[in-house]
Amino acid sequence: MPDYNLTQEQEILRKTIREFAEQEIAPKAIELDEKEEFSVEITKKMFEMGLFGMYVDERYGGSGLDYLSYVIAVEEIARIDGSQAATVAAGNSLGIGPIYYFGSEEQKKRWLPELCKGKLAGFGLTEPNAGSDAGGSKTTAVLKGGKWIINGSKIFITNAANPLTAVVTVQAVTGTRADGKKEYSCILVPAGTKGFTAKEMHKKMMWRSSNTAELYFEDCEVPEENLLGKRGEGFHQMLKTLDAGRLSIGAMGLGGAQGAFELALKYAKERVQFGRPIGENQAIAFKLANMAMEIEAARNLLYKAAWLKDQGKPFSREAAMAKLYCSEVMKRVVTDAVQIHGGYGLMKEYNVERFFRDQKLLEIGEGTSEVQRIVIARNLGLNVR
Repeated sequence: MPDYNLTQEQEILRKTIREFAEQEIAPKAIELDEKEEFSVEITKKMFEMGLFGMYVDERYGGSGLDYLSYVIAVEEIARIDGSQAATVAAGNSLGIGPIYYFGSEEQKKRWLPELCKGKLAGFGLTEPNAGSDAGGSKTTAVLKGGKWIINGSKIFITNAANPLTAVVTVQAVTGTRADGKKEYSCILVPAGTKGFTAKEMHKKMMWRSSNTAELYFEDCEVPEENLLGKRGEGFHQMLKTLDAGRLSIGAMGLGGAQGAFELALKYAKERVQFGRPIGENQAIAFKLANMAMEIEAARNLLYKAAWLKDQGKPFSREAAMAKLYCSEVMKRVVTDAVQIHGGYGLMKEYNVERFFRDQKLLEIGEGTSEVQRIVIARNLGLNVR
């Protein structure tokens, strides 16, 4: 049986990041959310904390830690603010991940050091008409004269349109396979490349201080060597990237649930009605008990999935389970947390209102809850569609 006790280093890591989030992020979270403002300042401080490239080998500028340590880091940031956690999670799992796992040695040496120390990368997968059906992508890349000519668009891409963005990994149709199906490949497109436009998206319900972008490619040219891995492996790279990414989304759900629970517990102890704290009423106390129970179950499931990845064991099923369960646990927790706050829970000056909004993305991003159930069912040997 695996040992789920955290190491001393992991405990110190949790404490350090928790203090950072409480001191540097918490005082600004509500204001940034209200202004829909991506904070370059906070992001730079998170780089200084070593929150990017945590699992990347030190020779490429990373910290060389295990994936569980990274999951704990995302969890602790999400306990305070989902937007900043999204910046970290996407920057690592979707930005750094594809290059680290599938890039050539030259690509790793070119991009990873700066992505670990001060620059962000995006992962261009989703399109206006290709969400859960990633195979419906219409963005194309044609190889001509030693260059890829890219045309198409992407949407809802995190970390892809801000002053720190350095590069975007773009999945594109690069031809037709022998079986007649589309051939997908991933190509690295540096920010500022001619024909590549990144536009910030605003008026979001959630993650309002996370950077989200629409990407447009109009005869965008990049060198042939910007191909990530081998031609035709793009779909496989995407699936593997999402497997790992689901662990960080799970961490966001777990951390968000923990944060909302702590807010509700504190409020229940302080709010007096009918002459006593509302937490002494069974209706409220039982809600809090259920929250604590589900959060503990979610943490065990997520940590096991991270442990499997660290051990080099198959973890796709457990990653889907953890992403699904943690996101839905947060949904139940934030709903009850708002209920416990009563009318105050509906006001923007109370953090629980933001937690309630931020949760919804977790059921949609990096594979909807419905897609996670398909992944799990297929792992059970069911040919579900």
